[in-house]
Amino acid sequence: MTLSWIDGLAADSLAVKDRGLAYGDGLFETCLVKAGQPLLFQRHLDRLSAGAQRLALNLDLPLTERECRSFAGEVGEGVMKLIVTRGDGVRGYAPASNATPRRILQAGPLPAYPEAHAQQGIRLFSCQTRLAEQPLLAGLKHLNRLEQVLARSEWQNADYAEGLMRDISGRIIEGVYSNLFMVKGGVLLTPDLRRCGVAGVMRAEILALAERENMPARELDLHMADLQKADEVFVCNSVYGIWPVLGIEHLNWPVGPLTRKLQHLVRGLLDI
Repeated sequence: MTLSWIDGLAADSLAVKDRGLAYGDGLFETCLVKAGQPLLFQRHLDRLSAGAQRLALNLDLPLTERECRSFAGEVGEGVMKLIVTRGDGVRGYAPASNATPRRILQAGPLPAYPEAHAQQGIRLFSCQTRLAEQPLLAGLKHLNRLEQVLARSEWQNADYAEGLMRDISGRIIEGVYSNLFMVKGGVLLTPDLRRCGVAGVMRAEILALAERENMPARELDLHMADLQKADEVFVCNSVYGIWPVLGIEHLNWPVGPLTRKLQHLVRGLLDI
């Protein structure tokens, strides 16, 4: 599948002056598409809108939404990636006040994740790459993913389906391409992302599900010592849903009942 649009038109090349290429000046969303419909799309739009406001991108959100829905209709089934950059710029960091954001849409096939990841669980690799603390960018899915690139390059062993990332102070933050939850005493816990990390769409959906199902949930600082006390651990994103975590380093956990309950609820949202 090679479908791609730039600013609403079929295209596969980009201006060399684009600030997304030069500085990572922009945002992106990766969305599952089924039957021509982008799933969890309002949450993707909400995060995109919040990111555009924080980066002062003059993004036409209604136009972007219309293009994404039309593009998803062309995709049918697969993964849709939306990249929004600040557009073209001259040399230098200072953005032009009248810059016109560029909208890039790309399609890809559904990822072939092993069903065992969801059913039997996965093990996490303990990444040495640390996430820098930058509250101005915390939570955003911005275009600079070099920390994740370095972290993902740390392992090639297929025994690990995902890696665990911490910040420079040692706090647990997230997976390389997922968010992390743990369960302790029936309470759902997930790392506080006010310093760094990506506030995932599926993470937001799970917190909303927890509230609706009267499951106690908290966002707080978590460390490896907290993992040692966890009853259940799982990771999530908006493409594969939820994967139970069986262990990391010397720590091990069962696939617990709260993880299974949330998996069932999430499968209905993603039709998987």
